Amino acid sequence: MSAPHVPLHVTGHVLLGQDRDVGEMWVRDGRVSLTRPSPQGSATRELEGWVLPGLVDVHCHLGLGPGGAVDAETTVAQALVDRDAGVLLVRDAGSPVDTSWVQDRPDLPRLVRAGRHLARPKRYLRGFGLELDDVADLPAVVRAEARGADGWVKLVGDWIDRDLGREGDLRPLWPRDVLVEAVAAAHAEAARVTVHAFSEEVVGDLLAAGVDGIEHGTGVVGASVDEVAARGIPVTPTLLQVGRFEEIARQAEDKFPVYAARMRRMHARRYEHVRTLHEAGVPLLVGTDAGGTLGHGRIVDECAELVAAGIPAADVVAMATWRAREVLGFGALVEGSSADLVVYPADPREDIEVLRYPTAVVLRGQVVRG
Repeated sequence: MSAPHVPLHVTGHVLLGQDRDVGEMWVRDGRVSLTRPSPQGSATRELEGWVLPGLVDVHCHLGLGPGGAVDAETTVAQALVDRDAGVLLVRDAGSPVDTSWVQDRPDLPRLVRAGRHLARPKRYLRGFGLELDDVADLPAVVRAEARGADGWVKLVGDWIDRDLGREGDLRPLWPRDVLVEAVAAAHAEAARVTVHAFSEEVVGDLLAAGVDGIEHGTGVVGASVDEVAARGIPVTPTLLQVGRFEEIARQAEDKFPVYAARMRRMHARRYEHVRTLHEAGVPLLVGTDAGGTLGHGRIVDECAELVAAGIPAADVVAMATWRAREVLGFGALVEGSSADLVVYPADPREDIEVLRYPTAVVLRGQVVRG
């Protein structure tokens, strides 16, 4: 059982949405209240500062480590590191294990699961995903994953094709007609589909299929930028991961020089590319790609990378809070919402580095840090 909720009085700049500063709020029984309560006998804890809805990591992998699945103890440690960095809502963008039990832990961030990565043999990281021998099975597998997840399905859209030898390079995994059918199967189950996509070649297939999200999106260039913007398809740039492309190129260049050259090009233009997406009106979200090759708790590093790319801090804060909550179906904090919020000593919309120094983290109305 969780500990009794201590009433909270939160003052300062309480930012519940874009340009929505309510000045003060109360937390009672774990819920937001914008109405001053009647005097009560129990003590009320005071919190003051710049207050945001909890940060959202929309591309995170709980239950995944460098070698694949990890145990429950490690998964809890991952989630706690994210929580203490201010992340109170996670979309798990693919996990090799069922992490639904995390949702029963009141001390862990809220979790929206996208099921397992769906890939093909030798066309993704070993031990990370469910590998389909027959591409024709994709629609049926997507349907099953949609029924077992939380409204999202994760596909691997492209990966290096090593069978091409020294000409090996990023290639789409799925025939377009199969991908179209698979996305339709997910939509029939009221689920959305987001897709790992590095290459330019896969983007046309994603648009033809009507996907609901693009992860990494380094191949969204040229005319596809305007198309993605017009459709309002969220892109999660994962700049921390793209920042590793030079390292990946060095490891691959002896055997796969074509692939290595492409990864270097994408690494070199990563900031310019993300700035172009933003200026074109593509809805960007913040995701760390934690798990696997990257550690957890790095949401602020990802936010700082987006600012380094030229996106204003105020926009990055919006991407990491209320905009992401809206995409995931959680909406703004309103009267009666679960009190999931973070308090900061200054305005992170003016200086993104402020996000590194929360004075309090409140999850489900409980102060879990500070």
